[in-house]
Amino acid sequence: MRRMSVLVLVVAATATSLFAADMRRPKKLIATGWDKADSERLLKNLAQMETRPFDGVVIAVKGHIDAKRRCSLRSAFHNRPWQREWFQPCVDNLKACKFKRFTDNFVTIGANPGNVDWFDDAGWANIVEHWRIGAWVARQSGFKGILFDPEPYTKPHLQFGYTAQTDRDKHTFNEYYAKARERGRQVMKAIVAEYPDITIYSYFMHIVCSTATGHADPRTVLATHSYGLLPAFFDGWLDVAPPTLKMIDGCEMAYRFNTVSQYTEAALRIKGDCQELVAPENRAKYRAQVQVSFGIYLDAYWNPKDSKWGRWYIPGKQEPRVDQLRANINTALRVADEYVWVYGEKFRWWPTPNKRVWEKSWAEALPGIKRILGFARDPIGYARARVAELQKAGTLVNLARNADFGSDTAPTNDGPAEDWKKGGAPAGWHTWQIENSKGTFTWDRTTGAVAKGAARAANVVNGCFIQSHKVQPGELYAVAARCRVQGKGDCRIRVRWQTPEGQWTAVQLDKIIIPEGSRDAWQKLFGVVEVPEGVGRLVILLGIHGQAAPTDVAWYDDVRLHKLTSPAK
Repeated sequence: MRRMSVLVLVVAATATSLFAADMRRPKKLIATGWDKADSERLLKNLAQMETRPFDGVVIAVKGHIDAKRRCSLRSAFHNRPWQREWFQPCVDNLKACKFKRFTDNFVTIGANPGNVDWFDDAGWANIVEHWRIGAWVARQSGFKGILFDPEPYTKPHLQFGYTAQTDRDKHTFNEYYAKARERGRQVMKAIVAEYPDITIYSYFMHIVCSTATGHADPRTVLATHSYGLLPAFFDGWLDVAPPTLKMIDGCEMAYRFNTVSQYTEAALRIKGDCQELVAPENRAKYRAQVQVSFGIYLDAYWNPKDSKWGRWYIPGKQEPRVDQLRANINTALRVADEYVWVYGEKFRWWPTPNKRVWEKSWAEALPGIKRILGFARDPIGYARARVAELQKAGTLVNLARNADFGSDTAPTNDGPAEDWKKGGAPAGWHTWQIENSKGTFTWDRTTGAVAKGAARAANVVNGCFIQSHKVQPGELYAVAARCRVQGKGDCRIRVRWQTPEGQWTAVQLDKIIIPEGSRDAWQKLFGVVEVPEGVGRLVILLGIHGQAAPTDVAWYDDVRLHKLTSPAK
């Protein structure tokens, strides 16, 4: 019996510990593009760079062959031997960086020039060593890992296209496919030997070949695909990757995405259909270790529609178009497992010697972009800062009616004012409770968080005080209140949605706001919501749950509803 009691205690303690930490999925923005820094510029400009709204950056890595010559991991698919010590100055620079904000950084490896045939053993020995060096640099520098760019920039070499291979007349596509998988194993073994728990972020993985799914043998399509050997290379990775390793499909095809359905459909293809491009024995590992990510192409939100860049143009539902960027980044972060990468070409976030990058900054090219990226990373932090700004400027407006519960008259949801009725809910508020709840909702004029006056509920199994407000899709609101609990029961705010006609809608987008602080005093509740499409009313429910007796009491006070201007403005 004693052993059973001990077991119960252990199980209970384990269950409790599962929720002791923050259970939210971390969502992070990674910066990359034509202004990409190398280790020297990162060290020199780190303080400035960390003022930008990102969680990490992608760094170009260059080896010092001698006083003048350099070699770059961007050209890792090259038949040239490298020496690890050439990259020591790079590692020294990166070790010297004292990061305060950039927690998730990556060194980049490119598939260029891509002129080594898959059957060239000597050439592939060098490529494998280049990857080994890249993993070593990442681990020595304390980086999350490697960002792989499979795209060919040096023509006519296409490392992953069968028709571009030197010995294509000697070997069939299936033979090349098997060899590409073998090379993938060799590369991954080298990576893991240096960095077993590395994260390998690829601008795209299987999604680029997703059109080959739906066939009994996808190789019939892959044989003529410009990335037809890429799934085999990744299969080699999966063959030997330990469970400590993470891979990310960056879905570069998301550059033109402009709807929620496009992001969700791409995620479904990566998680579902693309398993057909994975060997059956690797599919469980693929499901467990490959994450969904998306690329955001900033230029598409600046490019004029009628220009030479017009094919890379994303329209907005309203001006400025940077508001559409906010909406798409928010969607990308919601759908992604962890990361979203932000890529730009024409403008800059920080100093760069790249002559192709214009002098103007992204903040100048897309006014408001720093705020919208900050909102995407941390909506609550943005909302708190915005409320403080409006309050300091004297323009903060509280839209909640009888928010301090200090009046016996207040407008109803439909507009006309009504007087408080003795024994009923505070003026301007309605109530609801489930059928088997026999609680009481009243106006307590003797207590409050700031001054006398509060909404009081007792003996409520499940119920709430209710107030609704007319809103428009896309608007941002901060919702806040204070609450106090006596005895059993809990408080929480639920924000719900109605159509302009007053019908409940978008139930899956309800927002729950829970109290902060000790139950021994007035607790604060604070949240931020964005009005979904098709919504005409925002409904605030000041919830009370779990009370069991008349002595179980909860109070609400200081309710606030603040309309926040778009982060882009």
